[in-house]
Amino acid sequence: MKKLNFVAAMAIAAATLTSCGNGAPSASLKNDVDSMTYAIGMAQSQGLVPYIAQMGIDTTKMDMFIKGVKEGAAVGDDKAKEAYLMGLTIGKQVGSQMAPALERQIFGNDSTQSLNIKTLLAGFIAGTLNKGGQFTMEQARTVAEEKMNSVKARLAEKEFGAWKKKNEDWLAANAKKDSIKTLPSGLQYKIIKAGNGPIPKDTSRVKVNYEGKTIEGEVFETTFTKNDPVTLRANQVVKGWTEALQLMPEGSIWELYIPQDLAYGANDKGKIKPFSTLIFKVELVEANAKLQKLGARPMPSKPGPKPAPGKPRK
Repeated sequence: MKKLNFVAAMAIAAATLTSCGNGAPSASLKNDVDSMTYAIGMAQSQGLVPYIAQMGIDTTKMDMFIKGVKEGAAVGDDKAKEAYLMGLTIGKQVGSQMAPALERQIFGNDSTQSLNIKTLLAGFIAGTLNKGGQFTMEQARTVAEEKMNSVKARLAEKEFGAWKKKNEDWLAANAKKDSIKTLPSGLQYKIIKAGNGPIPKDTSRVKVNYEGKTIEGEVFETTFTKNDPVTLRANQVVKGWTEALQLMPEGSIWELYIPQDLAYGANDKGKIKPFSTLIFKVELVEANAKLQKLGARPMPSKPGPKPAPGKPRK
């Protein structure tokens, strides 16, 4: 027999049930259809209790769960109740899933920090209704990203402040070398091999070989070992890469010294600690690569505005 949708089965069963509080209702099985309906209801409930327990429901509160099941099954064409029950579902997701996930993303393992759920809901509801909000939706996205980065940086600096200064000092010393050129953004580079081919645009699909390491010389990623270049979009990597690729002729090999604010900033990426300067040896194999299987993106980031290259200065 083809399985019925769980909610549909519950709605069918509800027509023949007589309530006994929120325990197991009695049912009058007057004919084959009644018996079939009741049996379908039982069969469809198999595995439900372990499932709701897995979803975080306290199974000692089954009386309230059953009350909710009855109300949900009885909604029918009542659009107001349907909207209300959907609101309960979304509200629970905001409080028990969205808020904790955001707290982990922003505050990491710092259990002393938390979001104000009422403030989160105020913004959520204003955005849902599209009225009464303190920002436009575009402003909200921008402010959220800026403030999240600011908070994460402030918290990370407590733990990684010494590492941040070490990287800043390293960049300052590196900039004084005769072979190093520095752009207005702070990006530094050294030309190992000068190419003479076309120069990519920020939207170009490029093919590159690269090796990435920290200022302590720890290599965290490379394609040179197997000479296995990857294909990627020039504007779908960290800002330091995007800026450099728009200056490199095809065939070039450059070494890039990317300040943390043009790389991962305060984000912890495992081998790459917050505020890390990234050193990349990059070979631009093709400035306008054909559509192929896209390889790993070395330093992915949200595409940002095209940096103004300016004139290199030593």
